[in-house]
Amino acid sequence: QIASAIGGLYLALTLTCMLTYWGLGMTPFEAAVHAMTTVATGGYSTSDASIGHFASPPIEWAATFFMAAGGVPFVLYLQALRGRPGLLLGDVQVRWYLLVLVGASFLLAAWLVREYGIEPFDALRSAAFTVTSITTGTGYASTDYGQWGTFPIILLFFLKCVGGCTGSTTGGIKMFRFVVLYQVARMQMTRLVQPNAVYRMTYNGRAIGEDAAISVMAFFFLFALSFTAVAGILAALGLDYLTAMSASVTALANVGPGLGPIIGPAGHFGDLPEAAKWVLSLAMLLGRLELFTVLVLCTPLFWRA
Repeated sequence: QIASAIGGLYLALTLTCMLTYWGLGMTPFEAAVHAMTTVATGGYSTSDASIGHFASPPIEWAATFFMAAGGVPFVLYLQALRGRPGLLLGDVQVRWYLLVLVGASFLLAAWLVREYGIEPFDALRSAAFTVTSITTGTGYASTDYGQWGTFPIILLFFLKCVGGCTGSTTGGIKMFRFVVLYQVARMQMTRLVQPNAVYRMTYNGRAIGEDAAISVMAFFFLFALSFTAVAGILAALGLDYLTAMSASVTALANVGPGLGPIIGPAGHFGDLPEAAKWVLSLAMLLGRLELFTVLVLCTPLFWRA
């Protein structure tokens, strides 16, 4: 019943997005395609220029809203509709998720205003759209953000890893794991200052078990290891530093566009060597199945069992 309710909610949100796009100037076909790839944070478009093809600020704001909505756990939407709206903003990973989106958007907008003299509202629109698209793994582009300078590239590179909330349609590491990792780090720092203190890790007021903390740390380790391996292989195949690094993280986090002139928002992966495409295909599979599911197949213990 819960799965059916979530499916109906997802369909309703997609339909709302489609009607919004249609009302803002897209054709019915364009609205349907973009609605399905916005809420699902898939990012496919009917044009090589992606959302930038429409050159419409209202469409960009609508896409930003629905991409952000796709990064929230759908179970919380269901609970809100059942009369418990406080659970939506009361969830710690949702608060962290929104804080990252808002904070990074204003930070990037301030950079665009200072460095390029863009009007503040236009800068905020472009920044919010790009930050939301990259963080959720949607991969839409409204402009070539590769031309914004070094700081935005570094910021967007790390945002590619973040992802949305657990239980959403996004890829990436997921905000839940960052919350748990923060709790682990905080506990260790507290123990250094107060060795005899009793500290309990919590998530939404509930204790975090040691098994959950170990699982999260193991995931971070495997993600870093996979990222290093994929980037190293791509570099060995002849890709430059920025292309190899960004291609590795964008594949593992299921984002879409990378960084740089080759695979950035103004480029594509078509010019990469065939071997690199096979490596990235495996990396995308690893990331979508969240590493453990695939990597466990490589262990002898699995086959003996």
